[in-house]
Amino acid sequence: MSLPPIPAEREGYPAPPDLADRRRQMAAAVAAGAFRGEREPVETTVAGLRALRFSPDGRRRGTVVQLHGGGFRIGRPEFESIFASLLASRCGVEVVVPQYRLAPEHPFPSGLNDAWSALQAVRDETAGPLILSGDSAGAGLAASLAVRAAGGGGPQIDGLVLLSPWLDLTVSAESYQSNAGSDPMFSAESARIAADLYLQGADPRHPLASPLFAPIADMPPTLISVGTGEVLLDDSMRFHDRLGADGAASELVAIAGMDHVAVVRGMAVPGASETFERVAAFLDRICDR
Repeated sequence: MSLPPIPAEREGYPAPPDLADRRRQMAAAVAAGAFRGEREPVETTVAGLRALRFSPDGRRRGTVVQLHGGGFRIGRPEFESIFASLLASRCGVEVVVPQYRLAPEHPFPSGLNDAWSALQAVRDETAGPLILSGDSAGAGLAASLAVRAAGGGGPQIDGLVLLSPWLDLTVSAESYQSNAGSDPMFSAESARIAADLYLQGADPRHPLASPLFAPIADMPPTLISVGTGEVLLDDSMRFHDRLGADGAASELVAIAGMDHVAVVRGMAVPGASETFERVAAFLDRICDR
């Protein structure tokens, strides 16, 4: 089964006032050092996109392309600084975090195309293992890129890490209701708003918008992390099951009491340290093959 054509890029519309205000607040928090990790990144460009690079001490064992979350509409590379710093230190990998274009100014597939360009550029400069990773919406983009690469002769991806992934933009999973009371960070309402801003009339079941509906074949080894109380629990479990049914190596790390993207927010957050160790062990296996 082949992928349908990728829609042409379209012009979006300005961010509504509440979203613009949230972005300003996030920019102020970044400027104040709220997301700073233990390791100072180098600001650079990758495929013409602003990016942060977190380098290890000594020999580089591999490279991670990390795609930030934010519901396709808020995020920025600094959000990943704590997690990226720890990966660089613990695993001896370089972590590259690109800034992709955001909705509603740039609807689907603009962010996807940016992430694809960054992935290709990093692959071209990387001889060793390349791991693709992301959290929340960024994990959805990462899964879409892995599907596209596997189905269209794209750059080789040696491992895939999905942290609290948002993989189904139809917002129809049962866990949106069953976990509504246990997920303080995401909800069906916020998901629908974000999906509308991103899709702007595009088919939510397009396999590169919602990789849960994509043809699964020749996917790289994958680790999926999610809290059992998250509204996105079903997305993770269903994608893990689909990978397993196709014979792909997939590891599901489902942790009770862990909030959305805990490992990106800091090791003191419940479930974060356990998730980080599982991710680090996964990267060790990929880099040591």
